[in-house]
Amino acid sequence: MMRCLLVLAFSLSVGWAQYFGGYSCEDGRDVMVHLFEWKWSDIASNCHRLAQLGYCAVQVSPPHEHAVYANNDPPYPWWQRYQPVSYIVTSRSGDEAAFQNMVSTCNAAGVKIYVDTVINHMTAGGSGTGSAGSSWNGGDDYTNIGQDYPSVPFGPGDFNGADNCPSSSGNIDDYQNVDQVRNCRLVGLRDLRLGDDYPRDMVRGYMQKVIDWGVAGFRIDAAKHMWPGDLGSIYGGLSGSPFIYQEVIDQGGEPITAGEYTSMGRVTEFKYGLSLSDCVRAANGQKLAYLSNFGEDWGFIGGLSAVVFVDNHDNQRGHGGGGGVLTHKEPRDYKVANAFMLAWPYGYPRVMSSYSFENADAGPPSDGSGNTNDVQCFDGDWVCEHEWRQIHNMVGLHNAAVGEPVANWWDNGNMAIAFSRGAKAFVFINKEEFSVTQTFQTGLPAGEYCDVISCDGNLPPCTGGECLGSISVDDAGTATVTISNTDTDPIRAYHV
Repeated sequence: MMRCLLVLAFSLSVGWAQYFGGYSCEDGRDVMVHLFEWKWSDIASNCHRLAQLGYCAVQVSPPHEHAVYANNDPPYPWWQRYQPVSYIVTSRSGDEAAFQNMVSTCNAAGVKIYVDTVINHMTAGGSGTGSAGSSWNGGDDYTNIGQDYPSVPFGPGDFNGADNCPSSSGNIDDYQNVDQVRNCRLVGLRDLRLGDDYPRDMVRGYMQKVIDWGVAGFRIDAAKHMWPGDLGSIYGGLSGSPFIYQEVIDQGGEPITAGEYTSMGRVTEFKYGLSLSDCVRAANGQKLAYLSNFGEDWGFIGGLSAVVFVDNHDNQRGHGGGGGVLTHKEPRDYKVANAFMLAWPYGYPRVMSSYSFENADAGPPSDGSGNTNDVQCFDGDWVCEHEWRQIHNMVGLHNAAVGEPVANWWDNGNMAIAFSRGAKAFVFINKEEFSVTQTFQTGLPAGEYCDVISCDGNLPPCTGGECLGSISVDDAGTATVTISNTDTDPIRAYHV
């Protein structure tokens, strides 16, 4: 209880809002993309393309030195990136020089870099050599004896242990116990004692280093497992006003809530993708018609505090708040969910870009030594959802409609909906098992418009793809639109 009172006093007296900046997109861009497990060289070579598609920023995988699990089954799993060995910027995505080149190249293109930042913990137990060649030792399971990360350096006294972790195992066994969640080990990962100045200084130094290289922001991994006051202290020492968004899995039923973190930065709204997936699938009593007030009225955090997404690297594998989200493995419904997210004015949207996997632990496409392959979109290994026309053209619609309110909502009471975004955009979705034809008030100025879901552009000449559903909007703003239940994509979208 005393810890909670101190946190409250700190927040009231200092004001955490000073610790983070806005996401500072270039004009006309308002969406981030997560290029999961891409190499720095591949991101650098794609940043001009991302700018052309209208993306604001890239979330990159953790760049610090990480554990290497060559003998795991499967070898070199994706989650080894989330087990820091040191804050040397050498990972399987590349070394420091490649990272700095990526940042400068993307900044020159007007695309920001957000670093996935793992500061709650170090590795699991055992010992080994990291991706930059540093030795590490996770030490004893509970006493902290033997814990050694010489390239930071961290030793036994820099970790939470039996003196402040109230579980008998040293791990988090009870998510109703706040002290366990924040002082004990998340799935056995060695939990940093961030209440002490020295570990905070080491973490802050790493973050400041990459800010000085031009990084614009941070996703804070496992923020829920750190005390807000400790994070506030770390953020408060950073210069450069980085954009901060924090992973807090809050689906209700636990004492720790996302709202405890919103004064320090944005928060990932995990309920968003789960609820939207249910509506698109007509699952768990949900349907598209219920989306007319999607956002805070559904119990989500405030839109200006939220980062939203259909799926992420964890929950598409059933990890980290997983369970029932749409992914690229259900492409028709996944495109519908992303189209709605990008058309709807709630939160800062993040588009996922994945690689194919069958085993949920599998790392990125690589050679037999764990060296990540070059990205070749649509080669069967790299999925590249951000390059699907149905998604990247909706990024363009999202950018065109920024600041415009929802208007002209229509639904059939079930699985067909339509709405405009002021006078800038109009979207129609039909997930019924029959064709729907309707004359809509689109809100758009009179003229001819191409469907950006099926065409390459938004205005005539309407070319590329199947190019279905071009419309003529009359002087009253109305147009008649049809979507068949047999259409490849049950979406029509138009914008100025």
